Amino acid sequence: MSKWIYISVIMSAVAVLAAVIVIMVSRRRSRRLLRSLQKMLDLAIDEKFTEHTFDESELSAVETKMVRYLSSHAMTSEKLRLEKDKINSLISDISHQTKTPIANVLLYAELLRELEMPGDYKKCTEALSAQAVKLDFLISSLVKASRLEAGIITVRAQRGKVQELINAAVESIRPKADKKNIFIQVNSTDGMADYDPKWTAEALYNILDNAVKYSPPDSIIEIKPIPYEMFYRIDIADRGIGIAEEELGMIFARFYRSPSVAEREGVGIGLYLAREIIQNGGGYIKVSSTPGQGSVFSVFLSTEK
Repeated sequence: MSKWIYISVIMSAVAVLAAVIVIMVSRRRSRRLLRSLQKMLDLAIDEKFTEHTFDESELSAVETKMVRYLSSHAMTSEKLRLEKDKINSLISDISHQTKTPIANVLLYAELLRELEMPGDYKKCTEALSAQAVKLDFLISSLVKASRLEAGIITVRAQRGKVQELINAAVESIRPKADKKNIFIQVNSTDGMADYDPKWTAEALYNILDNAVKYSPPDSIIEIKPIPYEMFYRIDIADRGIGIAEEELGMIFARFYRSPSVAEREGVGIGLYLAREIIQNGGGYIKVSSTPGQGSVFSVFLSTEK
């Protein structure tokens, strides 16, 4: 009886040992496969991937599918790039061809406004001038957006005083704010951050323009700079109509306009440009809002240099 027990123990031990060996071999194969996949992905990211295993193994099948995917992706990317170049070229041509006609329309509208004419004619002249200004702004914004996307315009962040950046944006928006008797309260700061003096100031202006546009007369817009260890935050808080929660992720999309402001002036490109400029300069924008109580746009500028 003891002999059969002994044999059973031996067989069990052999079975356990075989199972351990199988598990170890399987794990080793899995690790080798994972390393191969990781190498394939690294090469794919660096655009250096080529198929080199030609057999009936699973790895060879994965490589074949990877090559097919990358080829398809490259063709799609190239097609998108060509289409994008065509659109940018078209926008540039439109801008060039319309610059002189728009300037002439604005000039003649201004000359007409200086003439004595009935009230209805004067209103039509003012409307013509306003629409020409709007068209000029739209085309200019489209050109900026396309050039930013194409890399023609480069946002070069450099160390500068945050107060000077804020002051430049406020001085640009002040005439519009004064027309609605909106007071812009600026908290002072002596901090430094990395930004492009021209383009980042334009981004802040676009955010302020949005705040003035949707704030009621006789209200306050507060600009509060807040220093952190690795970045500088600039809060722009208004008491305007606010933004619905489901729209917070849409407002930075090009040409997006909320149905609630469809009747108001605007083309829906200012916030898009602001985000593109800030991101190209190494920063980012966040927004929080409560409908009917206002919004806070927070611009984060790097201070790591």
